[in-house]
Amino acid sequence: MLGLVENHSLPHSTPRTAAFFDLDKTVIAKSSTLTFSKSFYQGGLINRRAVLRTAYAQFVFLAGGADHDQMERMREYLSALCRGWNVRQVKEIVAETLHDLIDPIIYDEAASLIEEHHTAGRDVVIVSTSGAEVVEPIGELLGADRVIATRMVVGDDGCFTGEVEYYAYGPTKAEAIKELARSEGYDLARCYAYSDSATDLPMLSSVGHPHAVNPDRALRREALAREWPILDFHKPVRLKQRLPHLSAPSRPALLAAAGVGAAAVTAGLVWYASRRRATSGAQ
Repeated sequence: MLGLVENHSLPHSTPRTAAFFDLDKTVIAKSSTLTFSKSFYQGGLINRRAVLRTAYAQFVFLAGGADHDQMERMREYLSALCRGWNVRQVKEIVAETLHDLIDPIIYDEAASLIEEHHTAGRDVVIVSTSGAEVVEPIGELLGADRVIATRMVVGDDGCFTGEVEYYAYGPTKAEAIKELARSEGYDLARCYAYSDSATDLPMLSSVGHPHAVNPDRALRREALAREWPILDFHKPVRLKQRLPHLSAPSRPALLAAAGVGAAAVTAGLVWYASRRRATSGAQ
């Protein structure tokens, strides 16, 4: 099962188009998952030591300063840490703190692009390795039409087992996009995609209009070789300032938008940082 949201199966008579956006360092300036560690601490899900570890992982994500083995150990630690978390509690914490934590770090340039694609009649789809419980409310905040995100298994007790149901990473992102294109009638040759990471090359290569945004070294090299546009996003702005006509989703709406993959709240972004570092180390 792919991590698709609002995936309608009815065919369309005429080809449609969409714009696919990676999330972290493409639409927002920081990690969408590790940003919530302080909120989880305040909610009693993690202790002070865990907050310090996730703060370190956030630093690594932004600076690219750890090797693959270090990030893999961190991923395993955080996966174990999330096991047993109550789904509803995590969703409530995300809904309560989303605007304070995420709204100020949305790139102005990304908000403009999302607006332009909607004006042109294209769907906007967020495609992220981060957990669905974070990505889906952010997608709601941005006005995205659909979300593809990592999902974790939820037990009968409403808590996370620590097992991965669907991991939105590398080639699986491209597979999910192709499946969505088949069900929604998207003409991928006319679609757009945006990402900062070379591990999203399969996703970028699956559309007719790929763009590198704040690219890592490997993606910049590929973008130059393939003559893809390279974009520099550097102006975070509050969405309400950028789009004053856009009313923020209510807390109940954000709770409804939050998916059932909440264990990936912390682990998903560490996987993302790990793959970024592994790509860099292969150069």
